Amino acid sequence: MTQTDNSDPDANPYQSPVTDSEQRANSERSLEISTPTLITRSAFGGFLMGLANLVPGISGGTMLLAAGIYPKFIDSLSDVTRLKFRFSSLLTLGCVVAAAGIGILFLAGTLKDLVIDHRWVMYSLFIGLTLGGLPVVWKMARPASASLVAAAIVAFAAMVLLAYLQGAGVVGSTGSNFLTLFLAGLAGASAMILPGLSGGYLLLLMGQYVPILDAIDKFKDALSARDVGAAMEPAMGVLLPVGLGVVFGVVLVGNLLKFLLSRYRKATLGFLMGLLIGSVAGLWPFRIGEMPEVGDTVKGQVVTAESLPEIDQEDWPTKTFQPDATQIGSSLGLVAIGFAITIGVSLIGGKGDDEL
Repeated sequence: MTQTDNSDPDANPYQSPVTDSEQRANSERSLEISTPTLITRSAFGGFLMGLANLVPGISGGTMLLAAGIYPKFIDSLSDVTRLKFRFSSLLTLGCVVAAAGIGILFLAGTLKDLVIDHRWVMYSLFIGLTLGGLPVVWKMARPASASLVAAAIVAFAAMVLLAYLQGAGVVGSTGSNFLTLFLAGLAGASAMILPGLSGGYLLLLMGQYVPILDAIDKFKDALSARDVGAAMEPAMGVLLPVGLGVVFGVVLVGNLLKFLLSRYRKATLGFLMGLLIGSVAGLWPFRIGEMPEVGDTVKGQVVTAESLPEIDQEDWPTKTFQPDATQIGSSLGLVAIGFAITIGVSLIGGKGDDEL
């Protein structure tokens, strides 16, 4: 009888809706008791997500997962989009959004400079931060099953393929129109929510990275000059369809993940584990920026003699280099530090992870 009871929790995702409801009730009860823990995890995860969205190759969803707040974030997003305004859901989303905004606003320039000037150092740290999310997912997914392993392999292969395409300079060549920009916003929102996927990967592959950044720059310049007419062109032509895509993507993907986690928990968590491991393929640290030449393609545009001086160093293509022993040892140490940071955060209120 004891063995049967111990096996029941693993079977919960495949049993009746009543069991799912009880599991959710236990999760909400735990979060109500540990509101400071919820705030800490949400704020830390949101802060990391904001920073991750500034760096191509890093997934904001991965950072939420590493902080141990991802399942609650998905639950909260699903609640709000269905007009169920629970206190814990509003608190979670508020902390995540506010912390992400603060991270982007105050550290965007600093982080960008660190990535450009000390790429291998920062990417080593990012690898550790990313892999630190694995124990969090495993605690929710264990024990292993055939569906978990199969889904993890598929997701891992997909991420390795994306890393290869990015490294090979395979970039979309389609023009920008309302539909492609809407799909770009949808892809960006999906990447933000789905751990392991980088919005930078997807936008580069779709050829919409440059048009969106250009529109943002023009919009900022027009606002600074207080020229409303000039601001309307990028706002309506680019930012509006992208914004609609983002809203639609957040609602669609958030609720889809909520459904998958409740109905196909093992396969979904296995897929997320594969994304986490595979995302490291795009974070190989020993690369250095190399000034492009005329005729090269940089972010969807062919470099000309006139445009070459205008290309920022952050947009230079990268090439691998052979690290020395000191760099290899330092890189491994930074990976360990990043891993320890996310593990430490996930241990705050440790029991809650199993119930989320």
